[in-house]
Amino acid sequence: MAKKLFIGGISYETTEKTLKEVFSEVGTVESANVITDKTSGRSKGFGFVEMSSEEEAKKAIETFNGKEIDGRAVTVNEARPMEVRSREGGGFRRGFRGGDRHGFGRDKRDRW
Repeated sequence: MAKKLFIGGISYETTEKTLKEVFSEVGTVESANVITDKTSGRSKGFGFVEMSSEEEAKKAIETFNGKEIDGRAVTVNEARPMEVRSREGGGFRRGFRGGDRHGFGRDKRDRW
């Protein structure tokens, strides 16, 4: 069964072809993807390689984790499923949280 690997810290010049060539040294590469920005098309600095077996994936991790590809030391580990991100919380909130607009919580008697 194929095993997907996360490749982090890759050079912005690294292509899918490069990843496929490098990782084919340790086994059969089913697919190689470099993740790019939707608007600019530029690499985000990470990608995924899918090896044909778990043994080949383990060998790829042992061989390439911390090694240089295109002049950058890369991180190679087993890919985890993408987590669902919620859209709640964080961000900028408009409005005031009490008080008046001139003195945030000052008593009206304290005005000039």
